[in-house]
Amino acid sequence: MVEILIANNSHVKYAETVCGLMYESALKRGTGIAKRSPEYVAKKMDEGKAIVALDGDRLIGFSYIESWQHKRFVANSGLIVDPEYRNTGLARKIKRAIFDLSRKLYPDAKIFSITTGLAVMKLNSELGYVPVTFSELTGDDDFWKGCEGCRNYHILQENNRRMCLCTGMLYDPEKREAAAKKPETGRRTVKMIPEKILSPRRIARLRKSLRKIHLI
Repeated sequence: MVEILIANNSHVKYAETVCGLMYESALKRGTGIAKRSPEYVAKKMDEGKAIVALDGDRLIGFSYIESWQHKRFVANSGLIVDPEYRNTGLARKIKRAIFDLSRKLYPDAKIFSITTGLAVMKLNSELGYVPVTFSELTGDDDFWKGCEGCRNYHILQENNRRMCLCTGMLYDPEKREAAAKKPETGRRTVKMIPEKILSPRRIARLRKSLRKIHLI
């Protein structure tokens, strides 16, 4: 039975497996991935800032949280799924779980992602991310150093970190909340008049007018 759990100290034993899956994933995609040591992955697990997917005692998926600029920005990183479990919907479940954990731990932070993967872009869009320029992402140098392992890193450097082959995506909780509170505009409203105080001829004319503006 597959379980998706918030990682803890008991999952530290899977750190080597996670790093191996990350490396294999990067080779298959032909792009880089931020290199993380088993010790770094184990620390994220111990801190409860990661999600693990298990099938019995076998680790089959993983993702972790990083924060930048005094927790103003958060990245959900290292999303991996064991090759035998791909195309089963597992990646979507892990993505949802790490997103929910990020919102719980950092409710005011902007959550961002940079990716070349169409599937990841689709998952991000479902969660409310929108495409943005790199200038709207964190300016923390330590984050961008994580791109050094990518074979396209020279493109990022040549463009002074303004653009690369990856697409930047951002979930801004403040903008999402503002949009949710904003009243809908553009709709016409009509105050209905009780038919009993109108003549049949007046009612017919009123209905004809309403049809012209597509309200009935």
